[in-house]
Amino acid sequence: MSNYYRAEDCHLQDFGAEIESSRKAVTPRYADSIVHGVPLYQVAQLDMKNADARQSLQSEWAQVLMHGAGVVVLSGAYRETAVVDDCSKVFGKIIADQHAQGDSMADHFAAGGANDRIWNSLQKLGEQDPETFVRYHGNTSIQAVCEAWLGPHYQMTAQVNLVRPGGAAQLAHRDYHLGFQTAEHSAQYPAHVHRLSPVLTLQGAVAHTDMPVESGPTKLLPGSQRYAPGYMAWRRDDFRDYFESHCVQIPLQKGDALFFNPALFHAAGANTSADIQRMANLLQVSSAFGRAMETIDRVGLCERLYPSLLKLSACMSEAEIDAAIACSAEGYAFPTNLDTDPPLDGLAPLSQQALLKQSLQQGVALEEFKRQLAQRENSRRA
Repeated sequence: MSNYYRAEDCHLQDFGAEIESSRKAVTPRYADSIVHGVPLYQVAQLDMKNADARQSLQSEWAQVLMHGAGVVVLSGAYRETAVVDDCSKVFGKIIADQHAQGDSMADHFAAGGANDRIWNSLQKLGEQDPETFVRYHGNTSIQAVCEAWLGPHYQMTAQVNLVRPGGAAQLAHRDYHLGFQTAEHSAQYPAHVHRLSPVLTLQGAVAHTDMPVESGPTKLLPGSQRYAPGYMAWRRDDFRDYFESHCVQIPLQKGDALFFNPALFHAAGANTSADIQRMANLLQVSSAFGRAMETIDRVGLCERLYPSLLKLSACMSEAEIDAAIACSAEGYAFPTNLDTDPPLDGLAPLSQQALLKQSLQQGVALEEFKRQLAQRENSRRA
C-alpha cells in the first residue's frame, strides 16, 4: 500500500462521508448556539480565569477543530470595539500609503489587486502605533483558542484583507503549510505529513466591520478538514463544485473572531453589498515547532512595544499583557547556538518572552532592556 496521496485516488463519496460523520463527532457543551453546524461561543459568558474551566473549554475547541465542524466563532471576542476601530484607522493609513506608492498587493487564491492587502500587519501595527498593538493583541480569548490548538509559544503573524463592494470571491482551498504548495509538490510528502500539516497552524480572522452575508464573509465547509487526502483534492473541479453547493457563511459583527483548522475547505465570499467595506485582520498562527509563513523582526518589535507594555501594565491585567507579549516576542528558545547560549537552569536557554516578562516585572528601563535583548540575540547567533 502506498504511503502517498494522489489526486486521482480522492473520491467525493468518501469526502461526503467524513463531512457527515463530523456532525455527530463532537457535542459543544459551552457553545451559545450552533449556526449551520458551526458552534458560536459568547466570550462574555465564558470562564477564562479559572484554570480548570479554561482548560475544559480549550479541550472542546480542540475537538471541534480536529473532529467536528473544524471552525469556531468567538462572538464578542472584543467586548469593547473601540480598540478595533483604532486599529482599523492605522490599517486604513497603511492602505492609503500603499496606494500612494502605487503598490498592488498580490493575493492568495484571488487575482492580484482585487482586494486591498496588508502583508505583515502585525509588525506594521506595532511600528506605527505600539499602544494600540498592546491593547488590540492583549486579548485573552484569542490567546486561549491559539493555545487550545497549538499549545504555548505560538508564533503570531497577521495580514489585513479589505474587500470592497463588487470584490470577487476566492476559490475554495486549504491553507498553509501544504495548502500553499503546488499539487506536484504536495504529492511528494508522505501521507502522515498531510495529517501533520493542519496541527502546525491555526487560521483566524478578526472582523473589523460588521459582516452580513451580502458582504461576503468566509465560505466554509464544516467537517471537510477530516478528509485526509484533501490537500490533493481541493484543486479538483468536482470537489470545488461540491464545496460551492454545500458551503455555509456565518455573518459576523465587528469584534467577533473566527478560527478554523487550516485543512478546512474555505474561501472568502463575494462582496455583493452596495456600500460595505469588508475588513478582516487575518491571523495566521504557527506552532512553536513549525515555521511561520512571514518573517517578523521580533527584536525590533519588542523594543518598539516595551514602553507601551510598561505603561499599560498599570491598567491592563497580567493575563492581557501576557497575551500581547505572546503575539510579539519569540517564546521558543530554539534554534540557538548552544556553545554561546547554553541551557539556563533547565533544558532550554532564556527566550525573548521570558526576558521581556522579567524586565517588565523588574521595571527595567528601555535602554537596559534593549542592551539585554541585544546580548540575548548575540548569544543565540554567535
